[in-house]
Amino acid sequence: MRRFLMITAALIPLMGAVGIDTADARLGGGHSMGSRGSFSYRPPRPTSIAPGAAPFERSQAPAAGLNNRGFGAQGGNFAQRRPFMTGLMGGLIGAGIFGLLFGGGFMHMGLGFGGLFGVLIQLVILFFIVRFLFRLFAGRRSSQPSIFGAMGRQGMGRQTGGIGPGQEAMGPSVQPLQLTPADRQAFAQCLAYVQQAWGAGDLRAISQAATPEMMGYFQDQLNTLSRQGLRNRVSDVQMDGMELSEAWSEGDTDFATVAMRFSMIDVTEDRTGRIVDGDPNVRALVSEIWTFTRRRGSHWVLAAIQQTN
Repeated sequence: MRRFLMITAALIPLMGAVGIDTADARLGGGHSMGSRGSFSYRPPRPTSIAPGAAPFERSQAPAAGLNNRGFGAQGGNFAQRRPFMTGLMGGLIGAGIFGLLFGGGFMHMGLGFGGLFGVLIQLVILFFIVRFLFRLFAGRRSSQPSIFGAMGRQGMGRQTGGIGPGQEAMGPSVQPLQLTPADRQAFAQCLAYVQQAWGAGDLRAISQAATPEMMGYFQDQLNTLSRQGLRNRVSDVQMDGMELSEAWSEGDTDFATVAMRFSMIDVTEDRTGRIVDGDPNVRALVSEIWTFTRRRGSHWVLAAIQQTN
């Protein structure tokens, strides 16, 4: 028994090393995280590099459903909107069922036919009464003007240009953004800078090129790797392809979502420096969707990473 426990204890570190995945150690851990402003909960426009994007697993952007609380409260279910109607219908149905069960009903007072035929007649009459009342109250409700009519025509118009065809603007503050070659060069430089800083374990350097939200995610990932006794080393980052998905402005803040295909030397080492994943002689190929943001007049920083589908 003691020998079995000793063998098991010796195998546990090896089992952990076998289960390591390159995607778990690289920057972002192969997950989708961050924020895209008003577009955080809608997919980016497809590109040839990234025909689809995985939704965010972690994001500090307000959930899309919170913006519709007014509509939900206004709508509600039928019982919440029409308590009187619900009570009346319940009373009629209850009275009808009670009468059917105990030999009475609407026709019991001098008009009952008795037997199965009488029961059917009572059910038909009950049905028409309920339908009449339902239409009466529904008609009154539909005659009231909708407070969402104007908003549906004005706020949901299509936006073209930098936002991308088929994308709907969230409001008048969202405007298409035209990028320059200098912007695209800045994206490529940010990619290489952040990846190399990650390989060096330099979070201070990454903080110069990422939002505080992303820094929090990277810190969590680095802490997890540290507890596992692992370190991800990245070098020789090369951009193999870049394609703009969409770019837009929200007030004085700009956003740009870019699909990128890049390669790099990506290995994971344990505390002894032994490589447990990756090959220093083979380049790792990665396709991801990065979103950058900047305040007007400032430089671009990383705001989100999404995996491709």
